[in-house]
Amino acid sequence: MLRAVLDAAGAWALPLLLAGIPLLALSRKVKVYPAFLEGARQGFETGVRIVPALVAVMVALGMLRASGALDGLAALLAPVLGPLGVPASVLPVALVRPLSGGAALGAVGDVLRAEGPDSYPGRLASVMAGSTETTFYVLAVYFGAAGVSRYRHALPAALLAELAGMAAAVAAVRWLLGS
Repeated sequence: MLRAVLDAAGAWALPLLLAGIPLLALSRKVKVYPAFLEGARQGFETGVRIVPALVAVMVALGMLRASGALDGLAALLAPVLGPLGVPASVLPVALVRPLSGGAALGAVGDVLRAEGPDSYPGRLASVMAGSTETTFYVLAVYFGAAGVSRYRHALPAALLAELAGMAAAVAAVRWLLGS
């Protein structure tokens, strides 16, 4: 019964929002189309402002992967993180995820192809990718778009949250899915 209600609510949520928001605006005498155009203009301007930061993050990530620096760092950290439950094959996911979600997804794909989706590294890489955030991407792109230039406290807090997400992923996979 509850599942049927949730399925119906899910099926109708988007159509109701798409029809309800303009109807609410019209009932409050808001000129919907000009307001939409103004929002689209501001969104386009924001997109233009974030392109340089986005390009910088992607170029830096490409250089790290192409140079072998990511693999070298993973090899350097493997003896320390291995006993903590983080296999060497998963380290590229942990290292790339703060920079780029797309690159992390590629690293997860590499782990899944090499180790298998039901293996401990495959499960850990998948959960880790879903438990963490693209910290440097968010700081560079969204803070740049909002005009935030001083994020001295945001960076350590975000990196600590990143570490907590990775540790929680290891704990959850070991506890729920087995090691």
